[in-house]
Amino acid sequence: MSAILDALGLVCALGQGREAVAAALAAGDRSGMRGDDRWVSGRQMTVGAVPGELPPLPPQLADQDTRNNRLLLAAARQIEPALQAAVQRYGRGRIGVVLGTSTSGIEESSQGIASLVQQGQLPSHYSYLHQELVAPASLLGRWLGIDGPCYSISTACTSSAKALQNARRLLRQGVCDAVVCGGVDSLARLTLNGFAALEAVSDGPCNPFSVNRQGINIGEAAALFLMTREPIDRLQAPITLLGAGSTSDAHHISAPEPSGRGAREAMLKALDDANLAATQIDYLNLHGTATLHNDAMESLAVAAVFPAGVPCSSTKPLTGHTLGAAGALEAAFCWLSLASDSGRLPPHLWDGQADPALPPLRLTGPGQRLGGAGPRRMMSNSFAFGGSNVSLILGDLP
Repeated sequence: MSAILDALGLVCALGQGREAVAAALAAGDRSGMRGDDRWVSGRQMTVGAVPGELPPLPPQLADQDTRNNRLLLAAARQIEPALQAAVQRYGRGRIGVVLGTSTSGIEESSQGIASLVQQGQLPSHYSYLHQELVAPASLLGRWLGIDGPCYSISTACTSSAKALQNARRLLRQGVCDAVVCGGVDSLARLTLNGFAALEAVSDGPCNPFSVNRQGINIGEAAALFLMTREPIDRLQAPITLLGAGSTSDAHHISAPEPSGRGAREAMLKALDDANLAATQIDYLNLHGTATLHNDAMESLAVAAVFPAGVPCSSTKPLTGHTLGAAGALEAAFCWLSLASDSGRLPPHLWDGQADPALPPLRLTGPGQRLGGAGPRRMMSNSFAFGGSNVSLILGDLP
């Protein structure tokens, strides 16, 4: 059964909307990654904030007004015609919402708690509901007026990759005829201070797979797909979620399993699910956080699964690590390459100084494109705290 990714809306540090993001992605434009001293006291960090103004929530949703929900609704409005067409075709009870997030509205809640500590009372607009993990899915369900399954997944940096996997399951089980799926996370002091405490953050631009890598940059994003069994937009060649694989290391609360065993198994499961060989993958979007441990284990895993090599890149130098939104956002980058006539691949931005202790990777350069004729397939990796691993494969409809 097909799981067609029929429409895509997204906002991230590269811009707002498919066209703006695709152009900046292909150009390797990292102008959205900027130093900011507002998040961690006494420290300026490079972060990836969504540029421009975000539209306010409609009055009937004002009780859920957080930046996280504004990011989400900005992405949703980009594909509103496709969403409404799905509602008209299938009915409100047959449309589901599955989203990944790790922050929800925790920044606004943190501001409310700070007001309580400093001034002795919560602000009038404070609501505990803002920080509930289900808040983004609830907002989207209310906005669309749908009655199908509506829930969020929070497994750190694999959250929205799992949301796509869950959406496909709802279609396969006949629970839904269409699912709005993806992820959203916003910049938050709690998040940035937490990663800073782990000594996992680079003050300057992150440098994945370099011998000089020093840690991650944090970003914010929303990426939303409409997943259906059959195309809503018949003017566009269908792009499909061909395969998905997930594993759990349970190795350490924050450090990955050093050999990359769980990451390797997730990629192999995705290939098996898609009935593909590793040699049939045209590009791999690496998790590539630029931390010492992630890049080491991912290099080992990729070298084991792709002994002949595969064109690959980390897009986190362009967007920052968008945490709960990362899986959907980086799947969206694969979608953009597949949907493009040029087939340009996301370039890997780094200092070019490979770590001699790691297996070499075939990192993409500026202007590199999908090669060859026939069906095109792209894999995207997401790895998370607690040893959660997900690999997705997107490609042309078989």
